[in-house]
Amino acid sequence: MIRAALAMSRDAADAVLDDGTLAKLRGLVDLAEGVIDDFAGAPLRDVELLVTGWGCPPLDAVALAAAPNLRAVVHTAGSVRAHVTEACWDRGIEVTSAAEANAVPVAEYTLAMILLSGKRVLERARGYRVDRVRDDWLAVPRDVGNYRRTVGILSASMIGRRVIELLQPHDLRILVHDPYVTDVEGAEPVGLAELFERSDVVSVHTPLLPETRGLVSRELIGSMRPDAVLINTARGAVLDQDALAEATGSGRIRAILDVTEPEVLPPGHPLWTDENVLITPHLAGSQGNEMGRLAALAVAEVARWVAGDGFAHPLHRDRMGLIA
Repeated sequence: MIRAALAMSRDAADAVLDDGTLAKLRGLVDLAEGVIDDFAGAPLRDVELLVTGWGCPPLDAVALAAAPNLRAVVHTAGSVRAHVTEACWDRGIEVTSAAEANAVPVAEYTLAMILLSGKRVLERARGYRVDRVRDDWLAVPRDVGNYRRTVGILSASMIGRRVIELLQPHDLRILVHDPYVTDVEGAEPVGLAELFERSDVVSVHTPLLPETRGLVSRELIGSMRPDAVLINTARGAVLDQDALAEATGSGRIRAILDVTEPEVLPPGHPLWTDENVLITPHLAGSQGNEMGRLAALAVAEVARWVAGDGFAHPLHRDRMGLIA
């Protein structure tokens, strides 16, 4: 039976791998006892498969030298950048992750925020709590609502595509910009500037790479329609946060931010008290019972690999520069 081990923080293991998941893994592989959170001195010589998670140490040349039989990594979270190094690719180690499973709750969060922002639910609920007077529903302005609003998706990433899929049943116009993709089913491809100029909502799903840092610039933010909404579930550094704070502070646009730069913002940052901004604590990704989806995908990948069928969601070296 293939020898396997868990490599992640103890907290990650407790959150993602319940007793049922561990039992399934033990039915597929000879799983070492305990969790490895430091490769120094770890018993890796016989390990052929690592099941990794948040907090996994880097699999660098030193770690791999202690694991001469390692052939595959199954990551129970999304990005593998923190631990899969060039040494892994040089060795020819096969890698997969649960990024597709983690995309689901992020896309669901995004869909919810798009629809809530169109109805101005959060702002109107806040006003209702203070005034305790019901809106005259016949006098609600025509720019409130979700009928034929234009939603722009920045990046046809795994999450971006999932958002586009979830938006399909709704009466919305959907635009997408991705310099590497020209055809996305259900969305009209447009240039970056056009995406910001035409959209009532722009949802950011681009990974943070050297070339995407500050991609959502002051100029793009300044080109957004009055009362447009900017949603960011990617990384805070993808956008010019100072320019965003000025635009929301003046009341020209609104923003929904599940990520900021840094996390957490300093106490005196103007975005904290801006009534045109909703900040959530990086909660869009898998949490609570959603961890079960990550675990299920990881177990399925282990089963496929052990059976000799290869991974259903393999990661490749030549794609690492384009993904989170």
